[in-house]
Amino acid sequence: MKKVRSNLKKLADDKGKSIRQVAKDTDYRFETVRQMYNDESKHFPRDLLDKLCAYFECDISQLLVYEDNEENPPV
Repeated sequence: MKKVRSNLKKLADDKGKSIRQVAKDTDYRFETVRQMYNDESKHFPRDLLDKLCAYFECDISQLLVYEDNEENPPV
């Protein structure tokens, strides 16, 4: 089964940015950014997606990926 996953950790790590720095620079709540960074988000706030795409100068397809769910492989 496929699942939407956050690619924020890779983007931040590639730019040498901490979660705290990303939250501060985007003026967004740390806990929400942390959840997305750790791919724990149950939903993705549209305004956060807008801010992160602008911040990392990327497309939404670089921020969110649709891939196989490794935790629950198909039976």
